[in-house]
Amino acid sequence: MRILDLLRMSLSSLWKRKIRTVLTILGVVIGTASIVVMISLGLGLKKSSMDRIEEYGGLTTIEVYEGNNYSNGAVAVSSGSSQETLRLDDDVVKQLSGLEHVESVYPLLRVNAIAKYGRYEGYFNIQGMPIEGIKSLRIEVGEGHLPESSTELEFFFGNQVAADFYDPKTYDYPYWSTGEYPVDLMEDTVFTIFDREAYWNSQNQDMSSGQSTQPPKKYIIKTAGVEKPNEENSWSQYGYNVYCNIEVLKPFLQRVFKNKVIPGQPTTQAGKPYKEIFYNQLYVNVDSIDHVTAVQEQIQSLGYQTYSNAEWVEATQKEYASTQAVLGGIGAVSMLVAAISIANTMMMSIYERTKEIGVMKVLGCDMRNIQAMFLVEAGYIGLIGGIAGLAVSYGISVIINRISEASGNIANLSYIPAWLAGMSVIFAVVIGMLAGFFPSRRAMKLSPLAAIRNE
Repeated sequence: MRILDLLRMSLSSLWKRKIRTVLTILGVVIGTASIVVMISLGLGLKKSSMDRIEEYGGLTTIEVYEGNNYSNGAVAVSSGSSQETLRLDDDVVKQLSGLEHVESVYPLLRVNAIAKYGRYEGYFNIQGMPIEGIKSLRIEVGEGHLPESSTELEFFFGNQVAADFYDPKTYDYPYWSTGEYPVDLMEDTVFTIFDREAYWNSQNQDMSSGQSTQPPKKYIIKTAGVEKPNEENSWSQYGYNVYCNIEVLKPFLQRVFKNKVIPGQPTTQAGKPYKEIFYNQLYVNVDSIDHVTAVQEQIQSLGYQTYSNAEWVEATQKEYASTQAVLGGIGAVSMLVAAISIANTMMMSIYERTKEIGVMKVLGCDMRNIQAMFLVEAGYIGLIGGIAGLAVSYGISVIINRISEASGNIANLSYIPAWLAGMSVIFAVVIGMLAGFFPSRRAMKLSPLAAIRNE
């Protein structure tokens, strides 16, 4: 018997018993939808968690901080141990860049400054990074562009920097009381004061002593751009930071402070500044999340402190894998009921078509073709039910996500990836054919003479 004839005969047999077929398919629809929706909830929770981790530093990024090197080769446990602070400089950047599986290393230099605009005052949390490092943060640009000059210092502002400007006389923050920014960082001229200590001394000096402190120099720094405001001006990871090219920031700070200690930088035992500028932090980007732990251990063995999301990710994945298994098991109960329904339908079909089976055998029809005909019928039920169940799953997923978003929870609580959609249909077909296997075996083993005599 040709395959096309087999498919046509199986479909025709199902069509003759419409109501029974529809009811059986309905069971598969419910079973498929239950499994898909339950698993999609676990996947949605996992995806939302991974997206949040990605926003807070990425899945393959290791943060490196200063460490301690002890003369005895181990962590000191007594006051007699000699301890040396391991600073972060260009040599360390080069060393870590040479480690296996490390794609790039970006240094970070933090500097705090005071901003002045009219009667308003604010604070700049300046983050100096290489231009490539700033681009790797994937900050959405609202106006202007990211820092790109290699000779001129220019600032890129987070979308909440302007909100922190206040009136120092009344301590009133206009943005938080009126909702309007007191300064336009793209258009207005803002003065930046890097020597905060000199500024506070000049503001709080005692005039009765006859001594006065010279106010520090103010600088006008070119604005490169401003981060794009997010929905309802909610919190942003980069919102309160000011970014600039670290290669321009370092010589600029050395000119501003000359032979003085740059705030935040270490000093020698004599209290004098070092000739070089040390970094506050390094971002080490690894080629794959599978290698993060190994690279992190290598860096720790060098004496530096590290932090990454690897351990959090591993624990989270195990937790959500358990959640998916539980939810999938709950949905599988419905599919089990559907499988029993398919088996029942196929058994009823065999009893009703006993004479037809006998005639086919007497005419010389291959036993395997008879079995295949019933298996194909069961497969049809699984296929149609699986596709319909998947469509229902998408509808339920949309409803769940809208309700979740409206209630202020996770926006995509239910997530159905392409692989889950494909596997659900295949699973429904396989379950259908497995449920129809024993009924098809019974049809194949029927006695031809007994089948023909059957009324």
